[in-house]
Amino acid sequence: MLDRLQQKWKVTGWQVLLILCTFAIGGSLSGLIGKTVMGWMNIEHRFFWVIVYVLVVTLVWPFCVLAVSILFGQFGFFTKYLKKMGQRMAGKGKKQVKIAVFASGAGSNADKIMAHFAHHPQIKVVLLGCNKPGAGAFAVAEKHGVESFTIEKEQFFRGDSFLPFLREKGVEFVVLAGFLWKIPENLIKAYPNRIINIHPALLPKYGGKGMYGNFVHTAVIAAGEAESGITIHYVDEQYDHGAHIFQAICPVLPGDSPESLAKRIHRLEHEHFAKVIEAEVKKLL
Repeated sequence: MLDRLQQKWKVTGWQVLLILCTFAIGGSLSGLIGKTVMGWMNIEHRFFWVIVYVLVVTLVWPFCVLAVSILFGQFGFFTKYLKKMGQRMAGKGKKQVKIAVFASGAGSNADKIMAHFAHHPQIKVVLLGCNKPGAGAFAVAEKHGVESFTIEKEQFFRGDSFLPFLREKGVEFVVLAGFLWKIPENLIKAYPNRIINIHPALLPKYGGKGMYGNFVHTAVIAAGEAESGITIHYVDEQYDHGAHIFQAICPVLPGDSPESLAKRIHRLEHEHFAKVIEAEVKKLL
């Protein structure tokens, strides 16, 4: 639980504890103030007492939390937290986050992702980028009614990396679903902690340049590993290096071939990837 909060709030483990203490003490203080105010008002009817008490606590809670946050050195975090909460309550928060999916092959993961978000009220896949003309991923995008484009090598690595195009389409989050090219630095800077990748092994093992698809599974089997799995991680300037978000494990069975292990890995990818994407994107809402 603490790890999830650390990732969600993007703070250290120690800060998570301080933030939780602030919530607890601020909540208790607002409750105490609420009871004190109710004592002054002397309302006898139980129903109206509860209504007024809830209103009083709701009004004083932000001030109590902010006051306590100063003592714990978390004032900056709580000013942003309360501002975001106010935007949501006022209906001014983001209504929908738009995703671009990058793929290089058949697009089986892209298919599952697009199906998962087909009717989602707040998250929408608006683009499919693929670096291989004629790849199956284009057919997947057409099936789901998602706009697609070819990621041309020269523009991707030595041009604008399609960043103006992504911004034009309102893309706020990028998902690599079997995309084999390294992401340029300017895209990583434009989307900090908003580009994620899925790798068919338990990183940090069996990652890096050239480690994809059956190359990974062949290496896992050759090393005599008892288990393999998937790793979903943030993308940084190095192959398969960014901070881990999620891992799932499956056994490597006696007599496994790269193809049989790949089928087991694909089941994990299809089961978990879209759910993890949803959890990550909701942090932006």
